Amino acid sequence: MDDIFNSLLRLTSYISDRFIQFIEDLVLRDAIRCIENFGVTPTISSSVCCSNGYTISTSWKPPQCGIGICENNRASYNTRELLVDTRSLIVHASHITAIVPSICYKGLTLPLYGIQYAWNLGMASFRYSFLCIRCAHDQVHRLVSRVRKTLRGSYDDIGWLQHAPGMPPVQDGTSRFLELLADIRDGEHTLPNSFVYLLIPALKLQYSYVIGLFSNHGPLYFVATKKFFSKMGLACHIAKVHSEASVEHNALVLKQYIEEIYWGSGKPVMLLGHSKGGIDAAAALSLYWSNLKNKVAGLALVQSPYGGTPVASDMLREGQIGDKETRRIMELLICKVIKGDIRALEDLTYEKRKEFITKHELSLDIPLISFHSEARIAPGVLATMTQIAHAELPWLPLPKSDHSDTCLVSGRQVPVMIPISAAMAVCALHLQLRYGEKSDGLVTCRDAQVPGSVVVRPNMKLDHAWMVYSSKKKNPTEPDAREMCEALLTLLVELRNMKNGLEQPL
Repeated sequence: MDDIFNSLLRLTSYISDRFIQFIEDLVLRDAIRCIENFGVTPTISSSVCCSNGYTISTSWKPPQCGIGICENNRASYNTRELLVDTRSLIVHASHITAIVPSICYKGLTLPLYGIQYAWNLGMASFRYSFLCIRCAHDQVHRLVSRVRKTLRGSYDDIGWLQHAPGMPPVQDGTSRFLELLADIRDGEHTLPNSFVYLLIPALKLQYSYVIGLFSNHGPLYFVATKKFFSKMGLACHIAKVHSEASVEHNALVLKQYIEEIYWGSGKPVMLLGHSKGGIDAAAALSLYWSNLKNKVAGLALVQSPYGGTPVASDMLREGQIGDKETRRIMELLICKVIKGDIRALEDLTYEKRKEFITKHELSLDIPLISFHSEARIAPGVLATMTQIAHAELPWLPLPKSDHSDTCLVSGRQVPVMIPISAAMAVCALHLQLRYGEKSDGLVTCRDAQVPGSVVVRPNMKLDHAWMVYSSKKKNPTEPDAREMCEALLTLLVELRNMKNGLEQPL
């Protein structure tokens, strides 16, 4: 039984030694090939100590021969090795001359480049783990930055004109405006005929066939004001500009329009622009002042976001959450639905307004008026429906009178009602709760003040769309858009006379 166990033990030891020798031969062969690439012939020497006290030294130099001869030499070399008792062999030292140092472990020689490979593999794993951690950190940092930028919004931009260096101060002209408005409502009209009055709207309320049911030929909201001025014998025009176009495009159109009016009438032009119309008019004066210097007598900006508006900036600000999706939605609405230009909205952001005002200064040689107001945010406003225009039903059969049967009546007008006052109230409430700023729903009061202008801030609850629907309202106790425009232009004429020394200062 012991002989069988010893035989199995010897067989196992022999197989283990042969396996180790096989692995060692593979490593040595790779090392020798690497050395040969550098032109060095290696010599391998080793010494073993037997159990009987003898020391066996061997030396082997790889022959420069073919594959067959090498295999024979290798076989004879292995035969000499088998003559020694493998159980009593102890490797004391081995070295490879002209080769990098190696490490012996149970007869297995591990070259240094193997350790280096393991080291590089470990370092690569470490670098990959570090890169993953760094990428995750960057993603979290970008997310936190986007969240912070979204929550911050336009808080740092609102009212930047009041803190900008070199901006001239404003002057309050509210009391004089209210006096002129009261005189106008009493029937006293002092607006001279020595000027041509050009009204620049912010938008055009034109509705075409809606689902094939009805069409609307509603006029611009300045038409009532123009008729009101014409009855007084005043020359008044409405600028035909596309409010959906960019500011620079409309500035060029207005410059050409003003020159045509001036050369046709020989009178200087008084400008009154509402909302973006005021921005377009101010841009025309800033860009083409050398051409319009003697042709424009004054400018009144009514609820114009001269410094910018948080509504446009919050929608188009880059780097906030959902910025790309919001921009695509706005491009779809403006470019596809309204057939306008996305730059019309971009030009009203704080970033674009700061860039434009810094590059193009508005001349103070003419009088300037800034008009701004606050929207009503009472709960009752949320249920208000506002008539902004009328629609025609061209083919719907309607009863002509009580005595007749049904009769086809074409051109029957019905009012177009939308909750525009409710929308302005919601926007004004949002701006007040988020930024603590009073506004008309779209433009904050501080952003509507033009540096160096006379500011008119009436104690009236007027939202941003009041000039649109005021001509449709029949409330004799409140002034409408016609009377307000006349009062603003009258004050503008007085300011011009004061600049020329014809009247006393306010």
